[in-house]
Amino acid sequence: MLGRAVRLILSIVMLTTGIVVGTVATAGTAHADGCYTWPRTLSQGASGADVTQLQIRLGGYPGYGSVLAVDGSFGPATAAALKRFQSAYGLAADGVAGPNTYNKLYALQDDDCTPIHFSYAELNRCNSTWSGGAVSAATAKSNALRTMWKLEALRHALGDQSIRVTSGFRSHSCNDAVGGASNSRHLYGDAADLGAGPHSLCTLAKQARNHGFSGILGPGYPGHDDHTHVDHRASRYWSAPTCGI
Repeated sequence: MLGRAVRLILSIVMLTTGIVVGTVATAGTAHADGCYTWPRTLSQGASGADVTQLQIRLGGYPGYGSVLAVDGSFGPATAAALKRFQSAYGLAADGVAGPNTYNKLYALQDDDCTPIHFSYAELNRCNSTWSGGAVSAATAKSNALRTMWKLEALRHALGDQSIRVTSGFRSHSCNDAVGGASNSRHLYGDAADLGAGPHSLCTLAKQARNHGFSGILGPGYPGHDDHTHVDHRASRYWSAPTCGI
């Protein structure tokens, strides 16, 4: 009986030790993802397609009035954006993309690489092909993806309450049908019109200044009293006079 009791105790100890060892061995390991799985830890000096994928998802964290380049080169601006992202989600803000950062990104994206709170369907109510705009269908869809990640950052900064997208990509025919400007950023797929909801239009316009939108048009700008428009045009143009912008 004593021998059996000793063996039982040893078995429990070994099992418990195994569980602890297993936990230690897997702690901090990022899981694979249906959209994209980062193959390595990234920090300043790195370059490549995996850096590009990271920059797309950090596009909403460049800092006030800035835009993060999506160029596949991990420089100081990418490190600063990563620190803001990490801080926003309660991670250690060290500017190094490792398992904890990746696991948070995996949790934030769906298998088609869109952020969990936005979809391609929301950003394109014009057609199903993304064709007929000012750029190729592939470029328009890629631009929309970058816009969605900026909107995800905006949404999180505003307490994770919903943001209502009323218009996104438009073909020339769709743009003409709604009386859009001939050079509208909607034709490029990188614009979104936001309607009032949990947040006022002015709140959306003001907060958007922190999330990589070089174009912001809102209340007080002609034709924009019922929505706030955001885009990532080549140079900054902000105008929402009613909001003090």
